[in-house]
Amino acid sequence: MSNPEPAEFSPPDAAAIAAQNDAFRRLACLGVSPDQPIQGRMHVTRSLMEAGDGFMADAVKATGEFETFEPENDPEGWHDFGAVTIRGETVFWKVDLYEADSDFRYGAEAPDNPETTMRVLTIMMAHDW
Repeated sequence: MSNPEPAEFSPPDAAAIAAQNDAFRRLACLGVSPDQPIQGRMHVTRSLMEAGDGFMADAVKATGEFETFEPENDPEGWHDFGAVTIRGETVFWKVDLYEADSDFRYGAEAPDNPETTMRVLTIMMAHDW
């Protein structure tokens, strides 16, 4: 009796995920419409909201414009994390990918499929991390 061959695992398409994450950030932060519908929402932390004097608006804009992805800060190539500096303060942003119908309980099974993936962009002060 032989063991069945394991099912082939094909990793998600990192370039597709990166393009979708970039398009979602531009939509959420800059109001730039994506080429295809992308589901998601943006959250900012309380300390970012309370920073005052337009700080949050500057942080959101810088997050939407971020393009400095390197192997050191983007090892999977998904464009799902970054850091920007606003008035000498470090602000982090992170995109998490969830299964669209899971009420944010489960990670996306096919993160490269925008029809079944819900993105959550969180923008926070580095000290909130």
